[in-house]
Amino acid sequence: MRVKTPKGRLQGQPCRTPCFPECFYPIQGMDGMDNHGDFVYELGMLRRIRREGWRLAGIDTPESVAAHALRAAQIGYLLACMEDYEQPAEVAAMLVFHDMGECRIGDVHKVANRYIDADEAAAVEDQCSGLDTSGECILALWRRYETGSDGGNIARDADLLEMAATAREHVAAGYTDAKEWLDAIEPRLCTTAGRRLFEALLDTEPHAWWQGLKKL
Repeated sequence: MRVKTPKGRLQGQPCRTPCFPECFYPIQGMDGMDNHGDFVYELGMLRRIRREGWRLAGIDTPESVAAHALRAAQIGYLLACMEDYEQPAEVAAMLVFHDMGECRIGDVHKVANRYIDADEAAAVEDQCSGLDTSGECILALWRRYETGSDGGNIARDADLLEMAATAREHVAAGYTDAKEWLDAIEPRLCTTAGRRLFEALLDTEPHAWWQGLKKL
């Protein structure tokens, strides 16, 4: 027997998502759902893990990995639209999951990377291994981000642009060493829209958006 999903699609039919064309929604009971519950709670770790690299610039309380991933996904959607990419939601989805491996390996900054060889790919594969088809979809998205393929190049630029925006905010707050992040990000951008948005971030004061909106 096939049953309909909330949007009317029959379970067992292709989901037709661009992220993983072979993705299906098979009929499932409660067997195996413990893995999905574990995965949801594990993702909560991203709210507690901090972006450690900013401590090198003197920032005592960096943003969480979850906060970074959210704004990166939002930028990714915007950037994909600017690039006329047909599936901007794909790009956003890549960025939602691109740092999920840090639930298990933590956020390792660039100095620590000289001495630590963390196998993030193995961590992500393990995270997805118990999730059936949904895990295959998520792993496919993560690999596209890592390789920069099929919209992954836009997602990678969005990740860099989120760091650029954060660096610009830190510089404006007096953490001048954060400017080094801006210098390193600019030559790594590969999309036309990404380079345009980077220039806009440099030309815009981080707190200018609310001026004139505050109700006295």
